[in-house]
Amino acid sequence: MATADPEWLHFEGSPFEEDTFRNVWLLALATYGVGDIVTTITIVYFSEIHVEANPIVNASIDAFGGGGFLAMKLLVLYTCLGISIWAGRLENDRLLFYGPPLLLMLVGLLITGTNLMILFAAA
Repeated sequence: MATADPEWLHFEGSPFEEDTFRNVWLLALATYGVGDIVTTITIVYFSEIHVEANPIVNASIDAFGGGGFLAMKLLVLYTCLGISIWAGRLENDRLLFYGPPLLLMLVGLLITGTNLMILFAAA
């Protein structure tokens, strides 16, 4: 049985490089994925004097616990990855290809930095 091998899943013939794509997504995962998640969990579950300020995150944690928070994070990550791969690769648009992971990286750096300042200011 032959498997489908869509051409949009390859970097061949595209103006983009696989290494650069991988690196920007690793940075996005490190900052938005790991940094933001770890510091937010630390604030919400291990700090007695802090609460989550984002009403959407707070509502998902109240309704579904930590799983709701992680599901929300994964939804954002997968949506951005889908935009990056599908729209960016099919249209050969650099902004759509590299923009989502770079935006997540900037948001992750900002939120992680803010969370760390909040945590260390209370210490």
